Amino acid sequence: MNKNDQLSRRNFLGKITTVTAGLAVTGITISGKQIDDPVILSNSDPEQWVQKSDKKIRIGVVGGGFGSAFFWHQHPNCIVEAVSDLQDDRRKKLMDVYKCDKSYESLEKLVLDDKIDAVAVFTDAPSHGRHIVEVLKHGKHCITAVPLSMTLEDISKVKEWKEKTGLKVMMAETSVFRSDLYNAKLIYEKGMFGKIVYSEGEYYHPNVDTAWGYKEWRNALPPLLYPTHATAYYIGVTRKRFKSVSSLGFKGSAPRYKNNEYNNPFSSETALFETSEGGMSRINVFWGAEGAHGETGRLFGELGRFDKNVLHVGKGIGAKYEGVGDKGEIKYGDNRPPLPPKMEKGGHGGSQGYLTNEFIMALVEDREPLIDVYEAIAMTAPGIVAHQSALKNGERLTIPSFDK
Repeated sequence: MNKNDQLSRRNFLGKITTVTAGLAVTGITISGKQIDDPVILSNSDPEQWVQKSDKKIRIGVVGGGFGSAFFWHQHPNCIVEAVSDLQDDRRKKLMDVYKCDKSYESLEKLVLDDKIDAVAVFTDAPSHGRHIVEVLKHGKHCITAVPLSMTLEDISKVKEWKEKTGLKVMMAETSVFRSDLYNAKLIYEKGMFGKIVYSEGEYYHPNVDTAWGYKEWRNALPPLLYPTHATAYYIGVTRKRFKSVSSLGFKGSAPRYKNNEYNNPFSSETALFETSEGGMSRINVFWGAEGAHGETGRLFGELGRFDKNVLHVGKGIGAKYEGVGDKGEIKYGDNRPPLPPKMEKGGHGGSQGYLTNEFIMALVEDREPLIDVYEAIAMTAPGIVAHQSALKNGERLTIPSFDK
């Protein structure tokens, strides 16, 4: 390695300050460039929340499963105007959770309500693409559960209607607002990784494809059609892209893998992606491996690495960054932006409150959300192509670009 390109151990180790409440680092030199405060502590204390506007976003919530787990009713800039579910009991649940007395029997009826500014789509995954387009056609912003869609055709239609209307589209990918990934994003943005040589994203959920779903949509669901909890560990940190993929699948032993609507034989799938910066990314999505559960990931850069490890989580650290130098370790707390007072963080690593806040504030501030339609597509479409590669015994396939 060229001497000028090295991060000297003295610079790195001598100038790091570790704080237990969060991450604070004094200036360091990377590739000859001085970087001051590589990660700026953004304390998540709700007392730091500042309400910037009195504007109210009137939202309609569709889907009484995961759709009841968010905190629209706790946000000072949001009013739940109406809710919807096909089932009476789930519709009643939404009305109770959000203290809302207006409901509709379907999304198609809810989008006709002129008082609604935005719609939260938490319906069955195969319908997401179609439902997003229906929302946009009726002049309303949209946040959707993952994945954005399960076909490239529907992804094209979502992109077309987003660009035609100019309305906001956001995907509620929980991994992006887990504290470990959010910290990795801050570290990456300060140049402390350099180029990412290799990364891993993993989502393990044994037998989730047997759980109840509308029209049994989860039954033998191809794992890589539900990729975003794992692909976020690269895309959500770097905002780079996957270019091509080779995948393999493990043929499940359960009878559902012999005969299902997806013609899918795989209970678990692994994909190796080529990235737009010349690196590699390995993605695992497993339904069929007992003893593994949850989302995790790691990044290996030219200048540093980041690892979310259960051993670190158990010590209350969550994850860690190590740079060039054998002891260049930074440990940190929660650097996610503050939430409004009395607003819950929720489940999935405390991400649901942050997803709620990000969507509402994007509308209040008239800006694109962090996980906008292009980032959502970049996390979703590669999995669709990767599953096709697995069905073709690992044939390397090109991933189409949907960027502007």
